[in-house]
Amino acid sequence: MKYKKRPPTHISHDRWLVSYADFITLLFAFFVVLYSAAEVNQRKIGQVASAIQVGFQRLGAFPPSSFQPKSPVLPPIAHLVPPSSPFPSSQELMEMRKELEQLLAPEIESGAVAVRADEEGVVVSLREVGYFDSGSANLNVHARASFDRLAVLLAQHTFKVRIEGHTDNVPIHNSQFHSNWELSTARATEMARLLITEYKFPPERLSAAGYAEFHPIAGNDTSDGRALNRRVDVVILGKQDRRVKAANPSN
Repeated sequence: MKYKKRPPTHISHDRWLVSYADFITLLFAFFVVLYSAAEVNQRKIGQVASAIQVGFQRLGAFPPSSFQPKSPVLPPIAHLVPPSSPFPSSQELMEMRKELEQLLAPEIESGAVAVRADEEGVVVSLREVGYFDSGSANLNVHARASFDRLAVLLAQHTFKVRIEGHTDNVPIHNSQFHSNWELSTARATEMARLLITEYKFPPERLSAAGYAEFHPIAGNDTSDGRALNRRVDVVILGKQDRRVKAANPSN
């Protein structure tokens, strides 16, 4: 039997182009990643680092009172940015308001949070319906994730913050609180305590006050109005607190 000769195999001298094209593609992707990393907002990096630290604290990996990471990757969240003026400019306030509205968008949509600007700065209203049980000063467990996000953002700045407790005009009298004054003050000071002990806020950045039912933002003659009045306001001060200034006229 005769075997047919196979035709000679054609050897392509252009196969190197395939490897070369793959190399160029990978090189292009590498430089895109480098460029993207260079354009990352440094504040976002700080927020990620803060969130990681908060997560370890919440899991109990580090006691809140003693956690002081030595690694430069996770510095204490109160020092993530260089010290600046304790009172933001108008532009900084506008940027802060936008960041807050983006950060708390789900809570704003659900009606648990409202963000507004007033003559003193930016006000974040945390309403009782989303953050506290009725008649209690303790933060609701379901609100901790939202409060974590707010605290991490505030920690990126050095601005002064005043925390205000407010209630409606319905009298309260339970085993813990004998008046709305006590309830509103307890809620404000509890939030201040959380910021200091769990998020390492310098105490000098914070002040807390309770106003009971005497600073309403809606009428107390309807249930909807009373619900809006039961709140804790976190005020990012755009200028020196007028109460502090009155107590220290030399400043």
